[in-house]
Amino acid sequence: MVSLRESPVDDPVAHELLAEYFQSREIGFAHQKVVYTVTFPDPAVFTPPAGVFVVVLDDEGEPVGCGGIRRIPDGDAGVRYEVKHVYLRLETRGRGWGRLLLDGLEERARAFGAAELVLDTHHSLEAAAGLYRTSGFVEIPRFNENPNATRWYSKLLA
Repeated sequence: MVSLRESPVDDPVAHELLAEYFQSREIGFAHQKVVYTVTFPDPAVFTPPAGVFVVVLDDEGEPVGCGGIRRIPDGDAGVRYEVKHVYLRLETRGRGWGRLLLDGLEERARAFGAAELVLDTHHSLEAAAGLYRTSGFVEIPRFNENPNATRWYSKLLA
């Protein structure tokens, strides 16, 4: 059964998954003649209660994806966490594991007292945008300076 395991973001398995994620974004952006800026996250921002990072394990317990949440300055709704680095290996997509990952991150944000969950993405990631919209996220104005983002989303958790 697919599962989520909390992990330090600098753990070798988590780091490998993040490297794959960043490489896939670099390639995708290059096809659009856009430069993707790679920044490996500071482990402290994904350490509870500041945040948490999870690894997706497939039915055999093999790591196949990752994602995290991190606390950012409060918004109008109150305590706010940001979803970051949502990634699943290509061969695992279409199985509902992205929703499982997003739901697991939302559950953890609620446990930390979040009133709002936000995220950013690039307009070329249509499948991701579809997942976010069907999970209750709505498009909002820019809330950060991520050079890789072109769309921003929010979900109120109250």
